[in-house]
Amino acid sequence: MSGETILVVDDEPKIVKTLRAYLEETGYRVVAAGDGRTALAAFRHERPALVILDLGLPGVDGLDVARVIRKESDLPIIMLTARVDETDKLIGLELGADDYVTKPFSPRELVARVRAVLRRASGEHDAPPPTVVAGDVSIDLERRRVTVAGQPIELTVTEFELLVVLARNPGRVFTRLELLDRVQGYAFEGYERTVDAHVKNLRQKIEPDARNPRYILTVYGVGYKFAED
Repeated sequence: MSGETILVVDDEPKIVKTLRAYLEETGYRVVAAGDGRTALAAFRHERPALVILDLGLPGVDGLDVARVIRKESDLPIIMLTARVDETDKLIGLELGADDYVTKPFSPRELVARVRAVLRRASGEHDAPPPTVVAGDVSIDLERRRVTVAGQPIELTVTEFELLVVLARNPGRVFTRLELLDRVQGYAFEGYERTVDAHVKNLRQKIEPDARNPRYILTVYGVGYKFAED
């Protein structure tokens, strides 16, 4: 953790100052940007370990910044938003963001989420079997690689963790809150619908037909399960 670079993108100086203080106290190096163009330049030059990205940026919108970053990298993105419209949050998650936090927020909670996402990105786990295979899907847990019918698939940190939880428990039904707790380490009411966006992305990447999924099945009124062989 020590010395990892976090890119904080927000046009509110007080928020940037607060986040910088909390993150640096935890041991991270912080690079800040106040608009989308500066953020993309910093992303390419600094190669941060994680981006904290405000959606409401002047000029280039935060969603556009997330879209560009995700095209070029699979590094974790945590969105900040003051917007109450859930559509923006879901769009951000569908673009590949790993998490979101609604303003006003607790800086300590956000730092805890940063740490949790980076732990998952580094592959820290309790010595699971090296590979999980289900049908054409193969998950290499040590290298954090996924292939479908032998073809490598690029997943975000959250998508990878979600797939692992489901695939290692075929047939078990998980509620959305259970998946949030397993994947992101917390389960807050109001955040459970973010799971739907991650599942949608995951299906598009691993399913032969995302509209008629073979692997990740919806249990209506409850949540999701991974198909049994």
